[in-house]
Amino acid sequence: MALKVTELRNGKFFKEGKDVFLVLVYEHIKTGRGSGNIKVKVRNVRTGAVTEKSFMTGAKVDGANTEKRKTQFLYQDGDTFNFMDPVSFEQFSVPVSTLGNQTKYLKDGLDVVLLVSDGEVLGLELPMSLIYVVAETGPGEKGNTVSNVFKEATMDNGLIVRVPMFIKVGTKIKVDTKLGEYVERAK
Repeated sequence: MALKVTELRNGKFFKEGKDVFLVLVYEHIKTGRGSGNIKVKVRNVRTGAVTEKSFMTGAKVDGANTEKRKTQFLYQDGDTFNFMDPVSFEQFSVPVSTLGNQTKYLKDGLDVVLLVSDGEVLGLELPMSLIYVVAETGPGEKGNTVSNVFKEATMDNGLIVRVPMFIKVGTKIKVDTKLGEYVERAK
């Protein structure tokens, strides 16, 4: 299915050859004379590389048949991650190379969305933030409360995050999955 480049918007997918791209930023530039240009900042869904592409206004690209599949993460088995479809209970595995560095946020039983195109898993869509329990951290020292002083803490799934000094073992915290940073204590 051909898609006009003027129809590309943030969050849309398109194909070039075997690569599938996600549009991050869309910009229409009109010069004084002549036709306009469409500039898009895109992320290659397979490799994760972010690039800029430029098209003439009348150009067309191939639309990608992508779908978002709700799944539940079950467990990791070596270099593969196993998921389950919550409706059909079908289990399938995805190699770590497909999911990239987002795997560090996965924990057993977590509901996630997989991006699928033509039966092939392209990537993973995590919630904006997730709640973890602090499994291990250093002591909070008195006297370090005037400024924002952080210490490293290991979460219940092995993720390491810098947290404020007052956070103790057993505390539930919210972690931003885009930046990998502490957000706040969770209730």
